[in-house]
Amino acid sequence: MKKITTHYAKTHLSQLLKDVQHGEEVVILNGRVPAGRLTAVVPGGRRRPAVGTITSERVKCAKDAFAPLDETALKEWGL
Repeated sequence: MKKITTHYAKTHLSQLLKDVQHGEEVVILNGRVPAGRLTAVVPGGRRRPAVGTITSERVKCAKDAFAPLDETALKEWGL
């Protein structure tokens, strides 16, 4: 475990983050008193939704799902 001052943390943050990503733990001291700790973040279990073009193989819908509505349907929707 590495102990550093707040001044050192401010001036060397990029390197400290690399150290933390490689498993090291860093304690930041305010004077001689521990004020905080840098540790690696464990990735969460949530996945980002896929971004891109939706193809017909991925989405199942009726072939006329995006066809214009006829007059009767427009009246039913109040349009």
